[in-house]
Amino acid sequence: QVQLVESGGGLVQFGGSLRLSCAASGSIFRFYAMDWYRQAPGEQRELVATISSSGNTNYADSVKGRFTISRDNTKNTMYLQMNSLKPEDTAVYYCNAKGSWTPPDGYWGQGTQVTVSS
Repeated sequence: QVQLVESGGGLVQFGGSLRLSCAASGSIFRFYAMDWYRQAPGEQRELVATISSSGNTNYADSVKGRFTISRDNTKNTMYLQMNSLKPEDTAVYYCNAKGSWTPPDGYWGQGTQVTVSS
């Protein structure tokens, strides 16, 4: 089982930037497909961005052109660069790791709060 720890959240003004990190334990990080999800108060958790083990990326329409997902397999870390932040980006952001050997829902971190003020 992999342990995931998110960091980098905080309070930022409209139009600002943040970079989230997700540090993973273990030696097989590079084989996981990694995702960023977010959950706003009273809302369902939604998929924000994905990056495959080979580096292919996909984004929710709401963040395309503003967010960039990346990974550094030498550091067992995934990132989410968030630019041009909007109040509607306010949420708890979670990272998730999945592979053919994991539970269907994968493994989750504890989340990091991002708050964007208007």
